[in-house]
Amino acid sequence: PRHKCGNQKSCPQNHFAFKIISGAANVVGPSICFDDVVLMSSVKNNIGRGLNIALVNGTSGQLLKVDTFDMYSG
Repeated sequence: PRHKCGNQKSCPQNHFAFKIISGAANVVGPSICFDDVVLMSSVKNNIGRGLNIALVNGTSGQLLKVDTFDMYSG
């Protein structure tokens, strides 16, 4: 069976599934999937160099904000 975000196992009831992939240099970009919805990825064109963060409401699962922080340039 297919599990949310492509995980190997299902999450317990009343829990959210998530998957974070860090990427590989300039070849594969990072991505963040939450409850079977891709929040950040190179396809969505909302990732950047450094830290990529998605802020999600822990009760409802609603996406509040996504942002990137370039740690290299300061």
